[in-house]
Parts: sequence; structure tokens; C-alpha cells
Amino acid sequence: MSAPWNFARFLPLAERLLSRGRLPALLFAVARKGPKLGKMREDLRLMQSLCLAWWRGEYRAISKKSLITIVAGLLYFVSPIDAIPDWILGVGFLDDIAVLGWVVKTVADELASFKAWRDAQSPERLQAVERLPASPQALILEKPPA
Repeated sequence: MSAPWNFARFLPLAERLLSRGRLPALLFAVARKGPKLGKMREDLRLMQSLCLAWWRGEYRAISKKSLITIVAGLLYFVSPIDAIPDWILGVGFLDDIAVLGWVVKTVADELASFKAWRDAQSPERLQAVERLPASPQALILEKPPA
């Protein structure tokens, strides 16, 4: 299955974001924009939870390629400059939803493995792993990636 049009340009951006430790800022941007997604909301939350668990060093059982694909999908989602600008009422989010759907299908096995890991965690541990602090800076100071 080939990547959606315009998605490939987000892959190097995702690699740079991860290498520079900027994942917390992206996760906050996703959290601010996320409620507008309807049915895609649960998949978005799962990807965000996976990224948080990876950032905190709690979950590393994901390939680099899959992590970059997920981060690129999240970058596409928050980018105001994508195939259909978000400000175009009624259709602005259609390309975002299509790209996120493609990402979910592409990394479905990795997401299923993470979901199984997440489901096996105690509620207390899960709450600590998935809690988004008050600011991206707090997340950076809290636990840098290993």
C-alpha cells in the first residue's frame, strides 16, 4: 500500500523531530487538535499513548520505521499546510483523517502489540505512563528518552 500523496515529505521531519527530542511538543499539539476527529479519536489516542510510552522509555518494542511513520502521521495531522488546508470548512480534516487511517493500517501490527502491552499494565502504571503534563517542557524535564 503506497503512502498518501504529500505524506512522504513528513517522514524526514519526523526523523528530525525524534532526533532533536521534540516529541513532547508534537504530542501537545496533537492533544489540542485531537477532539475534532470523531471515530478516529481512539486510534489517535492509541498512537499518542504509544509515543508517550516510548518517550518515557516504558515501551520500546516498536521498529524505528513504524515509530517514524506514526510521528509523521501526527505531524501531518497538526500541520496547517497539508493536502487540504484545515481552515477549509467541511473538508479541511478529510485528508488528515485519510492519512491517519493509512498510518493505522500500515502499523496495525505494532499498534496491536502496544495495545496488548498497555492492556497488561496496572491502572496506576498506565496512568503514570499516559499522563500528559501541563507543558511540553515538563515532559522533557520529567524523563528524557533513553
